[in-house]
Amino acid sequence: MDELKAFLSSDGNDAFEDDVKEQNKQNEDAAKKVTQHNPKNIELAKLYEDAYEYEEELASFEAELEVVDANTVEELAAVLTKELPSKERDYVKELQGILVATWTHKVETLQTHPQEQLDVIKESTLSNVVEKLSSKFPQYDGDFGKEVKAAFTDRLKTLISIKKEHIKEEIADIKIAGLKPTYVKRIYKQVHGLK
Repeated sequence: MDELKAFLSSDGNDAFEDDVKEQNKQNEDAAKKVTQHNPKNIELAKLYEDAYEYEEELASFEAELEVVDANTVEELAAVLTKELPSKERDYVKELQGILVATWTHKVETLQTHPQEQLDVIKESTLSNVVEKLSSKFPQYDGDFGKEVKAAFTDRLKTLISIKKEHIKEEIADIKIAGLKPTYVKRIYKQVHGLK
């Protein structure tokens, strides 16, 4: 009996356990490969592709909105560049473009602001636009800082609501196909190796 206990506690048993663990790992890897390359799963994953892309865009817009809400206009471009680095985006140009487009709408379409304010915005940088507007138009009743920041937050809130609507539409399409969205999402992640 002691010999049997000694044998079972020896390296022979450890080697057996290692073989079982290795076999289980190979089985799991094979199951993942089958799941990833199964044509049926690939077709199901295609149903969720757009929704997943919209979810990623939604998350980035929400993160950007948090940064915009938490910072002043003057430091906004620098903080966005630091917090949400992107090689494809130039936040200074992007924010300036949004501000010019918003103020152009206020001047030309809504006719709530004078053309001179738009001219000052076009000549200013994002870091000094509020200061220049305030000094050039001291009689203005509104708060330029809030209005400039609102141009950015309103745009982001609009983009967020659009993305949420797109996601709802994609989920509705999956439901119309008679599938559960959570199941299709899980298959999508398996096919693409996501967690």
